[in-house]
Amino acid sequence: MSVNQQAHTGPPYGQPQPGYQGYQQPAYGAQSLPGVPQSQYGAYNGPMPGYQQPVPPQGSLRAAPTSGAPPPTSGASHPSGHLAYSQFEHGDVQNGIPASAAPMQRPPASQPFLPGSAPTPVSQTSTFQQYGPPAASVQQLSNHMAGMTIGSTAASAPPPAGLGYGPPTSVPPVSGSFSATGSGLYTPYSTSQGPPPTSVSQGLPLAQPPFPGQTVSTQRLPTQVPGFAPPPPSTGVGPSSYPPTTGAPRPPAMPGPPLPGQTVAGPPSSQPNHVSSPPPPSTMAGLHPGPPMGGLHGPSPPTHPPQPGYQMQQNGSFGQVRGPQPNYGGAYPGAPNYGSPPGPPPPPKRLDPDSIPSPIQVIEDDRNNRGSEPFVTGVRGQVPPLVTTNFLVKDQGNASPRYIRCTSYNIPCTSDMAKQSQVPLAAIIKPLATLPPEETLPYLVDHGESGPVRCNRCKAYMCPFMQFIEGGRRFQCCFCSCVTEVPPHYFQHLDHTGKRVDFYDRPELSLGSYEFLATVDYCKNNKFPSPPAFIFMIDVSYNAVKSGLVRLICEELKSLLDYLPREGNMEESAIRVGFVTYNKVLHFYNVKSSLAQPQMMVVSDVADMFVPLLDGFLVNVNESRTVIASLLDQIPEMFADTRETETVFAPVIQAGLEALKAAECAGKLFVFHTSLPIAEAPGKLKNRDDRKLINTDKEKTLFQPQTSFYNNLAKDCVAQGCCVDLFLFPNQYLDVATLGVVPYQTGGSIYKYAYFQLETDQYRFLNDLRRDVQKEVGFDAVMRVRTSTGIRATDFFGAFYMSNTTDVEMAGLDCDKTITVEFKHDDKLSEDSGALLQCALLYTSCAGQRRLRIHNLSLNCCTQLADLYRNCETDTLINYLAKYAYRGVLSSPVKTVRDALINQCAQILACYRKNCASPSSAGQLILPECMKLLPVYLNCVLKSDVLQPGPEVTTDDRAYIRQLVTSMDVAETNVFFYPRLLPLTKADVDSDSLPAAIRNSEERLSKGDIYLLENGLNIFVWVGVSVQQSLIQNLFGVSSFSQISNALSTLPVLENPFSKKVRSVVDMLQGQRSRYMKLIIVKQEDKLEMLFKHFLVEDKSLSGGASYVDFLCHMHKEIRQLLS
Repeated sequence: MSVNQQAHTGPPYGQPQPGYQGYQQPAYGAQSLPGVPQSQYGAYNGPMPGYQQPVPPQGSLRAAPTSGAPPPTSGASHPSGHLAYSQFEHGDVQNGIPASAAPMQRPPASQPFLPGSAPTPVSQTSTFQQYGPPAASVQQLSNHMAGMTIGSTAASAPPPAGLGYGPPTSVPPVSGSFSATGSGLYTPYSTSQGPPPTSVSQGLPLAQPPFPGQTVSTQRLPTQVPGFAPPPPSTGVGPSSYPPTTGAPRPPAMPGPPLPGQTVAGPPSSQPNHVSSPPPPSTMAGLHPGPPMGGLHGPSPPTHPPQPGYQMQQNGSFGQVRGPQPNYGGAYPGAPNYGSPPGPPPPPKRLDPDSIPSPIQVIEDDRNNRGSEPFVTGVRGQVPPLVTTNFLVKDQGNASPRYIRCTSYNIPCTSDMAKQSQVPLAAIIKPLATLPPEETLPYLVDHGESGPVRCNRCKAYMCPFMQFIEGGRRFQCCFCSCVTEVPPHYFQHLDHTGKRVDFYDRPELSLGSYEFLATVDYCKNNKFPSPPAFIFMIDVSYNAVKSGLVRLICEELKSLLDYLPREGNMEESAIRVGFVTYNKVLHFYNVKSSLAQPQMMVVSDVADMFVPLLDGFLVNVNESRTVIASLLDQIPEMFADTRETETVFAPVIQAGLEALKAAECAGKLFVFHTSLPIAEAPGKLKNRDDRKLINTDKEKTLFQPQTSFYNNLAKDCVAQGCCVDLFLFPNQYLDVATLGVVPYQTGGSIYKYAYFQLETDQYRFLNDLRRDVQKEVGFDAVMRVRTSTGIRATDFFGAFYMSNTTDVEMAGLDCDKTITVEFKHDDKLSEDSGALLQCALLYTSCAGQRRLRIHNLSLNCCTQLADLYRNCETDTLINYLAKYAYRGVLSSPVKTVRDALINQCAQILACYRKNCASPSSAGQLILPECMKLLPVYLNCVLKSDVLQPGPEVTTDDRAYIRQLVTSMDVAETNVFFYPRLLPLTKADVDSDSLPAAIRNSEERLSKGDIYLLENGLNIFVWVGVSVQQSLIQNLFGVSSFSQISNALSTLPVLENPFSKKVRSVVDMLQGQRSRYMKLIIVKQEDKLEMLFKHFLVEDKSLSGGASYVDFLCHMHKEIRQLLS
């Protein structure tokens, strides 16, 4: 399409929107202008999916720009009788708006026009608005609208086909009469990232009636079509933005209720956020339609672009109807009394949940758009697919998002800009993440005696971003710019592009993630480490023996010891094992292979812990197999009649630490513990549980350890590489906040099984134990994050210890743990060079090999806030904010922490509104496209047990969750805060796929169905009271609802398709999580239902948490306060 095509004479309005045929657009006072025909207006890109437009009465049709978008025909075309449903009851429908005297054209408002992006227009019948000579009866538009010069639009550039149309850029913003509510719907994007903004437009309070089926336009864009970049993120609810002019009818603020069955929504390609939207035409590649006509506002006037290179985002919405009720015409669901003077305002109604951004829709759109193509990491600053999308990664120079995810992939060039936006700059790093079988593990590079090549000054490791100069004899560091000589053994010639000719042969030059074999200089005391050891330490007090736990652990260990982790090609694991039992005293066991029977040695002086034997305590499993088996048989018998109820705890860890010291190796202690350690010994604790402290200034003490003893013990453990994994089986308070200090600071894990019962909990515990023993783990680990000049790592969150400001030390680091790093500016960054991170982890493998694992990531830098907001990752942001808040409760009252979270998010969104969205009425909430789920997810964090506990949540639960979340990865926090809810009765028994998820709200549940809800720790199966008896029989093997047992911990294995399908769904979910989830059967109207409802996070919570709708109103109020 030639760019110099003659301008269209039609004004820059969008295409007709179905359902609003022939509404006349009111003038300012909402009275009709005599003699002005009604015009229809539509979403930016023309017709809404699913509805045919009526044929324009006369005038030539403009060829519709097509970008692969077929004329939507999936819905029923409106019966002609509906045409008269216009704003002022005029029957004649004029298709199009009167032409202005000065020819106006639609500029490529929503995207920069890139050559090649516009296919030639195809003439398409009756779907697009009339362009070309206006109908005779059409009145000329007068251009004297409030200071708006319309004639000034350049007349030569037609809109690129297939792009969204916004108002002409050169038209100045309208003053006064129309409070423009342009949402950032459309900012053209210079990068091909990110979709248009979301704006939930609303009447002054966000509590007006949404219209049936109305959607808040919230689209996650289809994958970009090469050749043109999508519009910027921000979603607006409110119709499209067209420059109105005086004398031209102004689009009604809410043109009547949608026709029956019609969703008031625009975006074809990425459906609006609601469940029942019309199917989007799948071929609309890259067509980003305008915001849905959420009835909340009319179009917004055009505005000048706020930043060079970015056209203003238009959300197209007008402000209030000039009548008493802001933004709304008369009584909506009623008859169209639009022309009449407004009556009394309707009582505020609740915002329709379908009209606000839906996590389910965003997840679904991302899966559809980004799940099929591999994510290739060669390009700087690419935002990866969401964690909920199943995708393959091809490493071409940047670390996979499985290893590192960032809150934003385009970071502000200056600290002032970062402060202004309040978007935290953080990376969630999972250095030893497990990869799917189709992806290659990091290559191990061995540079021999000389070790890895590093920068002389900052010590960064060789990576793809280092620049070779002087024919390859030196390299310039990409982090600090220092020039270093290339060691002779590493020299290689450069090709004509300046790349080394061995570029593709060396992982460290061509890949984002790889490993180096470390030399002896990287080892403690300059000597290579011994293989690590595992010590199993079993509580044999009365509770542990009586519950059957001791016998269970011993039985399991007999077989589990054959599955200790080992290097890929080794025949057997190099890890040695040892055993201790304890109550008030400790029992060590000699299981040397030469003994006929194990020997027990008791240490009762727990105040001065020592290990009574060296030889025979840590042994090779295969060599001592018979002795170990004999010991594991004897332990349950030896303590079967114990009456000892008291336990010690700190001495147990000291004993393990001393054993590892004596063996001169790192290792892991698996401690199985049941009660508060009240026996006389170091680290003795008292019961300090006090629910009265909740919501007081002293509440923070509940999260703090009651003694500093354990912090010092943890420090000693880290120095030795002694990691502690703690399995807790409490029947009452046992002070997780204190007992958890050592596991937490050593990089270990805590597992908690409250009120442990053999029959219901053994399966979960054994699965956790097996996975914990078998998973990949690095010992004696130190991690450092280097950054290029301009930013530096300033803050760290996770399960580790820090003795200085830069090194994260972990006695153990497993494949599930993440370390969260926050960055701050210490200088300016440049857009050209971007910003680089290098995470280097030094660790000992399970075979005793010292290694360095390196992950590199390059990010873009921006001088425009719009670029920052277009490249954020909400799931990662929520992961960071939750960790930040969960650390905050240690030092501040919980209310202060909650308020700070709300305030920070309000500032993030207000900054976007002020600087990136077009000026618009305060009555509209405008969210950046990639952050449109920030309010719903933030509300979930605020309502979580740590920040807002219900009466049933114990102090130990809160401390446990707090520690758990602190080292979770992004996928885990995503499902933890917004659980996955699946309708099992809708599952296709013949396919392998999961049923489509639904939103977390009670109103989505039907009492005739069975649902599954998972949050990473629990799986609930909710059974409605009216479920068909055949389904109950097939799933539970009982004949009626009343016979279903709540005590089931696993589903019965029944030979029918429904049972097999549900069990396979449960197994699939269990396989995706790092912990085995507890299965809980919930019958509707049963006492357990209260617990289940706690996880329906879009509803109000019993502990006082707001519903999603109410919280959105609250956020909007906060944002408006900040803006005013």
